[in-house]
Amino acid sequence: MEDRRIKIGLIGLGTVGSGVYKTLESFEEIEIVKIAVKNKNKNRNIQNLDYSLLTEDPYEIVNNPEIDIVCELIGGINPAFELIEKSIKQGKHIVTANKELLAKKGEEIFNFAEKYNKVILYEAAVAGGIPIIMPIKTILAGNKINKLEAILNGTTNYILTKMDTENSSYDEVLKESQTLGYAEADPTSDVEGYDAAYKITTLATLAFKQKIRIEDVYREGITKIRSEDMKAANDLGYKIKLIASAKMDDENCADVRVHPMLIPKNSTLAHINYVTNAVSLTGHPVGHITLSGPGAGEFPTASSVVGDILAIATEIKTTDYPLPMMRCNHNKIAKCINILDTQNKYYLSLNAKNNKGVIGNIGNICAENDISLESIVQKYVCSDNTADITVITETCCEKNMQNAVKAFNESEFINKVNNLIRVQI
Repeated sequence: MEDRRIKIGLIGLGTVGSGVYKTLESFEEIEIVKIAVKNKNKNRNIQNLDYSLLTEDPYEIVNNPEIDIVCELIGGINPAFELIEKSIKQGKHIVTANKELLAKKGEEIFNFAEKYNKVILYEAAVAGGIPIIMPIKTILAGNKINKLEAILNGTTNYILTKMDTENSSYDEVLKESQTLGYAEADPTSDVEGYDAAYKITTLATLAFKQKIRIEDVYREGITKIRSEDMKAANDLGYKIKLIASAKMDDENCADVRVHPMLIPKNSTLAHINYVTNAVSLTGHPVGHITLSGPGAGEFPTASSVVGDILAIATEIKTTDYPLPMMRCNHNKIAKCINILDTQNKYYLSLNAKNNKGVIGNIGNICAENDISLESIVQKYVCSDNTADITVITETCCEKNMQNAVKAFNESEFINKVNNLIRVQI
């Protein structure tokens, strides 16, 4: 009797790969033929794992003619890019969770896949267990999407939530999150915003149907956020979140960025806490919708990977051109706005001398740079006769705001610019 099971090769058996293996055990129509790992003798937290499936040579998967779908779950550019490209050339479809590869090499690998009539699915690469890629490509395909705002990194959201709820410093919470396994030993990719930047690059490319280049995405991390900023934001009616955003203006120019932002407490994203992720989307005719859920982890991410495997498996032997709606063909490169030319509101924290004329000096510098103030607050004077002053501006040009910051740093009245954070408009 003919074996009609779809044959799978897994490249990577870490957190996500383990979840995929465990999940696929319940699907009789799927067979895992081979699993590539760095060390096949390593003990793994998988009951009944067939160690004979393990290999340290990923080309045993790439070159195996039995395998229909390759799942790349190792991340990074090398060797993932070469393995995917050669797998496609060998006639295999691809499922990946590799956000960095998609952001930096997406156009290249999608064009290569189309050349060989193969499908690349990547639901797990943007928001873990939150289904967003397939909805944008299918059920929301009739919408003109013009705005995305998202929390796409669980590590930074956990850190900011703990800083907010416990009045802890960034360094304290980072150490705790590393102990708990939420943050890597080297947390740079998360805390400096790289991870979120990779994800919003792919998400914006899909939503706007134009290629967003990673080098056009403004990125700023959370390492400068202080517990004092958290308290000040709360007093003003805001929460601080690391927001990945993408907007398309009336002239078809994209503004894509990742940075901390003061979010009004009455907004949905202000209530997305700890490791939860969320994507808010605005378009016509759907209006405004938000999807939230676990953005990482063994089984949430495995859910998206397995969903992609099954989507390919249902069509792989029934059509010569599977999943046409899920293919990427965005050849037009989007024109992106430089961050200096954007319009924003700002939270500005200044440490100033407790002298006459300080508030007037702040107002004068802002006025000279065409910046209007919404509020300015000084609550108390410190023992060293200095005061922290909190300013919220009206909407103004980023270039003007940066010029004002330079002026504050040179002012005889100002000791230090503590922080500058953009405010959600």
